[in-house]
Amino acid sequence: MEETFSERREAFLEEFRQCQAALFALGDNTRQCIIITLIKNGGKGGLRVGEIQKETSVSRTAVSHHLKVLLETGIINVRRKGTMNFYYLDPKSSSLRQLTHFWEQVEPMMDLCEKNRKTDEKGEYR
Repeated sequence: MEETFSERREAFLEEFRQCQAALFALGDNTRQCIIITLIKNGGKGGLRVGEIQKETSVSRTAVSHHLKVLLETGIINVRRKGTMNFYYLDPKSSSLRQLTHFWEQVEPMMDLCEKNRKTDEKGEYR
């Protein structure tokens, strides 16, 4: 049985809802700077708060706050070595995978909405 437009739209909206925390986290300029810093320094096993602070010119307290948000959403991860914490982008993050899958669905959903709009104008709404 083929999915109706409404069913596909609802599934898409549910995916969006599941991505909202990560989208919120990524929407902040400071967190974007932190992510860019982590990307630039990727492959080094992660960065400590002081290193991120130096690169971004954001206070240590603010860096710690933003790292917490990114950790809670699963966008980054932390590796502990003794008393040191190294923060890094987690390529296996379920949040990043979920976002990737969501963005892959945006264009097909927009096409489907356009097709449905045209169908609706002809009086053949499904």
